[in-house]
Amino acid sequence: MTTVSSDLLNAMNGTSGSTSNSSSLNDNSADAIQNRFLTLLIAQMKNQDPNNPMDNSQLTSQMAQLSTVSGISQLNGTLSTLLGNLSSSQTLQTANLIGHSILAPGDSIQLTPSTETDADGNEVTKHQAVFGVQLDSPASSVIVTIKDAAGKVVRTMDLGTQAAGTLPIIWDGTMDDGDATAADGKYSFTVSASNNGVPVNASALSFGTVSSVTMGADGATLNVSNIGQIKASDIVQIL
Repeated sequence: MTTVSSDLLNAMNGTSGSTSNSSSLNDNSADAIQNRFLTLLIAQMKNQDPNNPMDNSQLTSQMAQLSTVSGISQLNGTLSTLLGNLSSSQTLQTANLIGHSILAPGDSIQLTPSTETDADGNEVTKHQAVFGVQLDSPASSVIVTIKDAAGKVVRTMDLGTQAAGTLPIIWDGTMDDGDATAADGKYSFTVSASNNGVPVNASALSFGTVSSVTMGADGATLNVSNIGQIKASDIVQIL
């Protein structure tokens, strides 16, 4: 019967009385795995039964297993590098959105004033709010209802027939009575759509400008005026 030496037991258990071997046992790098495998293989060959030596097929099988483990470890390292490069690329692409206006899911509207010069050279103050609607399919009727902070309806817009897709909308602040302009500030809106009486899925889109980009563990986050923090994947349209 073959006598198992302390060298073989140490190689199999990863303990040789030294702290370094104990710590290396937790090292799962390709080099560490190869070193542990070769140490075990040499110990096996040194302590094999001379009358029943290790079969060549067994040796080949173990070497193949080593190659597989090493290949997987190298593949994981390559994938980690690729993911790091992809993350850096996405960060640079996202940073290019700073200063651009976008439409993203949301129901807020910001009515703001702007000064223009008319044909006579006079300065005229106008009011404008941009938002949008996303339709999953064509609709024969699209109704947008705008409300103030107190929830009171200030304007109902009948957009009529619209094709499927993203529809940017501009509100000039005109109220339903037609004689007054809504005060500048924040409003909210809802949208309902149907096609010949059949409901159509419609989503509200808020308008905002990308002011900055924040990097985190989950990737890049866009800081957008009037909307807040969103992911780049939340953007429906860049204006």
